[in-house]
Amino acid sequence: MCEPVELRPGARLRVERVRHGADAPASPSFPHFHDVHELVIFGRVGGWMLAQGQRYELAPGCVAFVPSTRTHDFALDPGPRDWVLVQIDAGGDDPVAARTGVAALSEPFCAQPNAAQRVRLDTLVEWAVPLAPDAASLRPIVELMLHTAVAAPRVAGERLPHGGGIDRLRPAIEALRRDPAHPPSAAEAASLCAMSAAWFSRRFQRQIGLSWSDYVRTHRLHLASQRLLEDDASVATVATALGFSSPSHFGELFLRRFGVTPAVYRRRSGPNERRQER
Repeated sequence: MCEPVELRPGARLRVERVRHGADAPASPSFPHFHDVHELVIFGRVGGWMLAQGQRYELAPGCVAFVPSTRTHDFALDPGPRDWVLVQIDAGGDDPVAARTGVAALSEPFCAQPNAAQRVRLDTLVEWAVPLAPDAASLRPIVELMLHTAVAAPRVAGERLPHGGGIDRLRPAIEALRRDPAHPPSAAEAASLCAMSAAWFSRRFQRQIGLSWSDYVRTHRLHLASQRLLEDDASVATVATALGFSSPSHFGELFLRRFGVTPAVYRRRSGPNERRQER
């Protein structure tokens, strides 16, 4: 799945602190990719990260980096956990690896900072989190985070069977990404990937953990959740634009996926509500 991530207009960066309480369930596996570069600075955590066919064990205090458009997944253990998410715009002619002069940022990795590196990261996080996404001082702070993460000792990855990748499936996924309102059918997706329909269905289920139809629905619901927060279009307009058969059907699927109706989701998570929470 291409998870839609859009930074605030005019901003190149986002730094957010995330905390889950003791009652947090395990996060299910869901391989995905997105357009931004992503650095994750973990506090309490257990579980694993999957990226480019490698599995990395996550331990408290570790960091993970995934470049734009690289397939990855985080499956986290239940219970309390926290991290700082740093997302970096990958658009234009300003790739993160070239901008920072760090070639290692062209590939995913997991690392375990030593004590001094962890103190440095914690200090940088405390400076970064309160800043607005378009603050001039945020970019050099994030670049220092990246340099520190690259310098940290690497966590060895374990090669997954079958390579763990989705390269053979990418033509179908990219077709869905280009036009989510008119996704290819399972047979059309199989043809795009030069597979028989039966082999495509088996391989997609094995690699992604969802059937093609479930994957399409999940992708469009995630896109809808973003669009509900990013513009003032009506719920019906969002549903129609993403190819749902009717606003009522969209509402039923959204409620099943997110636990609230689209209107409640927008009201709870929209800009006004977030400003009040701060």
